[in-house]
Order: sequence, then C-alpha cells, then structure tokens
Amino acid sequence: MTQPIRPVSRAALQLGPRLPRRVFLERALRAGTLGAAALWTPGVLADELFVTPSGRSLEGPFYPDTMPLDTDNDLLIVNDAITPAVGEVTHLYGAVTTRAGTPLRNAFVEIWQCDTNKSYRHADGVNPNEPPDSNFQGYGRFLTNVRGEYYFRTIKPVPYIIGDVFRTPHIHFAVSRNGKRVFTSQMLINGHPDNARDRLTARILDPLAKETILVDFNPLPGSKIGELTAHFDIVLGQTVEELDDGTLSWGLGHPETGRDSG
Repeated sequence: MTQPIRPVSRAALQLGPRLPRRVFLERALRAGTLGAAALWTPGVLADELFVTPSGRSLEGPFYPDTMPLDTDNDLLIVNDAITPAVGEVTHLYGAVTTRAGTPLRNAFVEIWQCDTNKSYRHADGVNPNEPPDSNFQGYGRFLTNVRGEYYFRTIKPVPYIIGDVFRTPHIHFAVSRNGKRVFTSQMLINGHPDNARDRLTARILDPLAKETILVDFNPLPGSKIGELTAHFDIVLGQTVEELDDGTLSWGLGHPETGRDSG
C-alpha cells in the first residue's frame, strides 16, 4: 500500500530561506515530500470523475492577469533570487481524489493568494496603501504524482480589504485536466477569528460542507524559523467548490471574467 505525503521534520527537508530552487526540490524529493519518478511520468488521469458539488463558493477575479516570471511550486523564491518572500513559511500539501478514493494523477493543481502586504498579482487586487512584495511569486502550479499528491511552499495567508470587500485569510485552488478546469475553491484557516465575518464562509450553510475547506496550520517539527504545515485534501464531489457553467479556457483552466470579488 502506498503511503500518503506526511509532514516531515525540518532536518529532513533541510530548507532555508536562501536555499536555491534546484537544491530545494532535490532535497524535498529525497525527503519523500514529492514523488520523483511519478511527478513527470506520463499517463492518463483516472477515468472516474463524477463531480457532484456539495457547496458553492466564489473564486474571485484575482487569478493572475500577468503571470509571474516563475510559476513553480515554491512561491517564496522567484527564479532562484537571494531574497525570499516575507511571511510565515508554510509547507502546503495534500492529494486530489474522487469520492471513491481514486487519485487524479498528472492533474495540474494551481494556487494563488495575496502577499503579506495584501496584494495579488492582478491589477484589481493591489493594496494601494503598501507596495507589493516583489519577492513573492503569488501563484504556483504542480503536477500531481501517481497518488494524486501535490506540494507547495508558500506563506500563511493574511486577511485583506479590497474596495469595500473584506476577506478572511484564504488560498485559491484550482485543478485542471487537459487544460480545462474541473475544480475551483478556496482554502481557509481553521479557527481563524475572521472566518465568522467572511461573506464567502457565511454562504456555506452546511457545517459539514464548510469543514471541507477549513485547514489546520501546525508548526513544522524541528523548524527554527517558525515554519508551518497545512494538509488540504481535495475530494471531487465532496470538497466545497465553485460551480461554473462557462467555458474553461486560457491556459491551465483560466477562469472566466465577471465574477464576484474575493
């Protein structure tokens, strides 16, 4: 039986804020965080993909309108730059499966979020009161392995107000197959006090559905710089998702325009 990705110790990851990307990825692979052989092994996705949404959420318009120079799964370092992004370093991982437990292999998982200064990589999602963190990638993508697993190194999300819209801390997620998006949602911090006044969370009336997007952020054992881990499994047909009747196009499932803020 294959084992799922588990949080590993700081010593096993051997990650540092100035670690070059190539070394970071190689060490993560050796530590078992990523499946080296499975990561780029070609193959068809699982045939079982019957999505029955259990809830509805908003994606928001802040999918990057201009892609960063770097789009890999380490959002803290842009093109092996020396200076990392500001924020609480978070190792974000999980698996994408169907309700029957079938993993989605070779599926693109995308994430995007605002930086510590509350700005997205989108013209309409920039905080006018603080300059954006130019060292934060803001967007990343990862190709799932044979077990449907993904991994990102990013920052713990922060709350923000853009215009008159307040949002609790969250990370946007999307899953695409064959260049078309099949799942979109947002991951929230479990127990965060701002969740109670967040309009997206308020729309999810079913408490069991709401739990599917609430994620614990826990200290990484052995970390001397306060790193965190966050485990978010996506179950198609069970995890709260956005319902989309439009055409999925523009690269890796770029969303249609004209959505609500968020």
